[in-house]
Amino acid sequence: MVGYDKADDAAVYKITDEIALIQTVDFFPPVLDDPYQFGQVAAANALSDVYAMGGTPKLAMNLLCFPHEKMAAEDAAEILRGGADKVREAGAVICGGHTISDPEPKYGLCVTGFAHPDRILTNSAAQSGDLLVLTKPLGSGILSTAAKAGMISRAQHQAMADIMAALNAAAARVMARFPVHACTDVTGFGLAGHAAEMARGSGKAIRLFSRELPLMDGALGMAREGIVPGGARRNQAHLADSLSITGKIPGALLDILFDPQTSGGLLISLPAENAAALLAGLIPHCPHARIVGEVLPEGPHPIIIS
Repeated sequence: MVGYDKADDAAVYKITDEIALIQTVDFFPPVLDDPYQFGQVAAANALSDVYAMGGTPKLAMNLLCFPHEKMAAEDAAEILRGGADKVREAGAVICGGHTISDPEPKYGLCVTGFAHPDRILTNSAAQSGDLLVLTKPLGSGILSTAAKAGMISRAQHQAMADIMAALNAAAARVMARFPVHACTDVTGFGLAGHAAEMARGSGKAIRLFSRELPLMDGALGMAREGIVPGGARRNQAHLADSLSITGKIPGALLDILFDPQTSGGLLISLPAENAAALLAGLIPHCPHARIVGEVLPEGPHPIIIS
């Protein structure tokens, strides 16, 4: 039902008229120093793709690259424990996995989920007139970079880790009650990059409201100081020909739009008349959720930033 032709979050295979299988895989090097927290974040990030497709994760398999000569076995165990706890929280089961020796640690999951074939969501069915709701705040790439230099407070660091480790499960349950047209999760390409994928796949344009973005504590200040990861610059360069910027947008806000996220929120496209009700349903579970954009008819630029 869904392959790799439109850069969707996961593959989908119809098994019966009632059951579709959702398959995804994701892993990466540590974004946090604490191995348990890293395991939680990496697992939440992998599970998120199933939620973005409208599904429920059920099975997960570990992927662990482990520098056994430089890394304590206890740290590897903590990574796996963090991942297992997050999978258990999702109501899914770790059913195996694979470990290899590698100079740099990496961890993630291959996840299998299920959904009714009629309820599968993709990132390529947004419709003109839709509003876009984002369920998590932005800035994890910027804050992770600042944390490596010891430039953020312990409270800011913990808040960032908690947001990245939070499952998108509650957001997906609320979303399922509404006539959602398209959905994706915001990860390495940043909000602008994933919105561009949605716009191109849907044959539309998307306007992002730069001054409505939910932000992690400290992210804007770090961006103003020029603490921006290289991935944000690459994302911006990749989208250079696809962008139209209207008005005077502060440079720090532009940096946040391109900031690569780890285990970011869901970006949900739905009819404008349903957006306020969706937001009201999300806020008790996702207090940072905001309306961050709108879908327009196709134009010369897939992404408009205002």
